[in-house]
Amino acid sequence: MTYLVTGANGMLATDLRQVLADRPVTALGRSDLDVTDPDAVEAAVAGHTVVINCAAYTRVDDAETDEETAFAVNAVGAGNLARAAAAHGANLVQLSTDYVFDGTATTPYAEDAPRHPVSAYGRTKAEGERLALEFNPSGTFVVRTAWLYGAHGPNFAKTMIRLAGQNETVSVVEDQLGQPTWTMDVARQIVLMLDHGLAPGIYHATSSGQASWYEFAQQIFSVAGLDPARVRPTSSSQYVRPAPRPAYSVLGHARWQPSGLAPIRDWRSALADAAEHRILEHA
Repeated sequence: MTYLVTGANGMLATDLRQVLADRPVTALGRSDLDVTDPDAVEAAVAGHTVVINCAAYTRVDDAETDEETAFAVNAVGAGNLARAAAAHGANLVQLSTDYVFDGTATTPYAEDAPRHPVSAYGRTKAEGERLALEFNPSGTFVVRTAWLYGAHGPNFAKTMIRLAGQNETVSVVEDQLGQPTWTMDVARQIVLMLDHGLAPGIYHATSSGQASWYEFAQQIFSVAGLDPARVRPTSSSQYVRPAPRPAYSVLGHARWQPSGLAPIRDWRSALADAAEHRILEHA
């Protein structure tokens, strides 16, 4: 297989490039490929058998007042890539997010749960999923992930380590639940999915288990050799932001079971492994 990775300089895409280092990969960042330009996308996709779309507008709060730009990248861009992939007989891996759901559930969201985004960012990503599946129905994998951290970009884990160096205590919300997920685990899962010839469709690539941001922060302090008691719980009402955050972002993993592939491991195990790889030292 020959791979095209878009948004190639992002946190997840950088790990994907590492996992695919021994394979033929074309890596195109934002300055190399404008995914909103259908002609440029058509030319870029030609000659590849797999397209992994990591290009995204991810400024969740900014999207509330700039939904048009977010829509162009997250929805139109995904549609352009899906059309081009279909034209060239290529598979498309469309990265997506827990924000396509409203966060009101009390049990993990199934892969086929109805989308119901409540933020501008979520709406644009939900439309990107829809267009990708519509324009390349026999070759699109929608891979939803969430609460990402890794070595190659800003993220919650690095923020906690930075704040620990500046403050005696750190306040973190305890009323939002999700699945802290290491980008390297997601990258490996995507490659396994492709290598094993799984059927196209929707998959959830998040860590197993669940935690609040407060519990995640405590565990970050612990694996970094810091006192987790320095993390203090607070509520979301203390951190009002322009875009609503899902209170419950736990995704189910049932789609992996028939494939013979296990879901991504427990988030605590992944965080301990990530710490051993010294990613927290890059804060």
